[in-house]
Amino acid sequence: MPISHGDQLFNLIRSLSKAEKRTFKLYTKRLNKDSDPKFIQLFDILDKQKTYQEDLIYKRFHQLSKVQLSNLKRHLYTQILISLRLIHINKNIDIQIREQIDFARILYGKGLYLQSLKLLDRIKTIAETSHQDFLLIEIFEFQKLIESRHITRSRKIKNKMETLIDESELRAEVALNTARLTNLKLKIHGLYIQRGHIRDEKDRAELENYFKNELKAIQTDKLTFFEKIYYYQTHVWYYYILLDFVKCYVNAAKWVEQFDLDQDMKTKDPDLYMRGLHYELTTLFNLQCYADFKLTLETFEQFEARHGQDFNTTSEVICFLYLYTAKLNDHFIRGTFAEGIKEVKKIMEKLELYDPHLDQHQILVFYYKIAWLYFGNGDYSKSLDYLNRIIYLDVGHLREDIQIYSRLLSLIVHYELKNYQFLEYQIPAVLRFMSKLEDQNVLQKETLSLLNRLLYKPNEEVLTEIRKFYQKVDKLSHTVEDQKSFVYLDIITWLESKMQEKSLQEVIRQKFNSRQAQRIQALIASL
Repeated sequence: MPISHGDQLFNLIRSLSKAEKRTFKLYTKRLNKDSDPKFIQLFDILDKQKTYQEDLIYKRFHQLSKVQLSNLKRHLYTQILISLRLIHINKNIDIQIREQIDFARILYGKGLYLQSLKLLDRIKTIAETSHQDFLLIEIFEFQKLIESRHITRSRKIKNKMETLIDESELRAEVALNTARLTNLKLKIHGLYIQRGHIRDEKDRAELENYFKNELKAIQTDKLTFFEKIYYYQTHVWYYYILLDFVKCYVNAAKWVEQFDLDQDMKTKDPDLYMRGLHYELTTLFNLQCYADFKLTLETFEQFEARHGQDFNTTSEVICFLYLYTAKLNDHFIRGTFAEGIKEVKKIMEKLELYDPHLDQHQILVFYYKIAWLYFGNGDYSKSLDYLNRIIYLDVGHLREDIQIYSRLLSLIVHYELKNYQFLEYQIPAVLRFMSKLEDQNVLQKETLSLLNRLLYKPNEEVLTEIRKFYQKVDKLSHTVEDQKSFVYLDIITWLESKMQEKSLQEVIRQKFNSRQAQRIQALIASL
């Protein structure tokens, strides 16, 4: 395993918990009872460093060449991974199955063919119940290899060979279908990254034709557990791009339902389960279905409380991202911005803790949501602090939509702060920035135009101008091209707050309470 950069090894050591470091030391002591080999000394040096400093290694090991150091790092890297495997084998069913396959190969190499077959038969059942389709193929192929090369007792059992062949062919079909589904999922996700949500009816027609044609090659009858999940995942992304949140939610709910039908899989693959909950919560938030949103959020919180202590680092990061996104959305729905601000300190601590495992996109989204929290609470200076983190972060063309909406929200904040002179030269700057990007729409341009007009309107005409703009924006909210804009920039509610002379928080709470009252009335009427 080539370790071309020392920081790879350094980052691995930095990622180790105290328990994992202790296990590594115990593991190495068993291997080297009477000595303290160089790779353990290297581990101790790197473990004490806060940043990777290769010169300190050369000071510790005199006359060590670059080639020797590279070999030493490679050996240490391998030994750490072996010790980690010993810890995580009980937490990962696929690692357990692979270990048993390795044992079967060792038995086969020792000439113990029947013992090898017996072990493969046992782990085949485990692989089937845990839906490890690709490992099942490896098991079946190994069984076929033994049966074809050696005389075993299996042929005395009626139809055993025929059953083995049939099972092997079935698993091959499952693997092919799974590959097609995951390929389609990646392609659809790739389209979203490249083009975002559909912009017009032409985009809709192109996506629908593409999706339906790709789906033709996929078999949809008698799907296995993961085939069903990937099938629903693909549809979630498809409908999300189409901004059809109802169908998006239906498929996310079916995805989660598969885990409800097979409870063991929630702990065997918690990441996939939490992703399903995340898409349920995201679509329910966009649909403003609070009752179902709250129930799903409670389900997520209960799952984290029950199993969070067993999460690995990746699961911890996924849980943090999705759970806290949902918690912030909860405050956005109810208009409880002051309450939501209490979560900010913990979110920032988690962002710092998980920084090596996060990409800039995820950080941008949290900054934007936090900025909205402070904006909704009327704390405009704090809102600007987080918006400036996005605006002055050098991320190129990453999440152009967030970059544009951050600048628009920043202008609205400055308008609230009555920084009119600042706006006079900042509005043209934002317009120039938008002209360089592809992801721009009518609402963005119209919002910029409104702010520019408001600068030069007498106070008595401001409200009239806002009302005119509100009527125009209300029409835009029902068009396919601009629907996505309102997901990121709730300009309508801000306009309503200005017209009603209320805070944004008050208007959102008023809307929320009205929806809840209508829901109760509908329930009473249905009785």
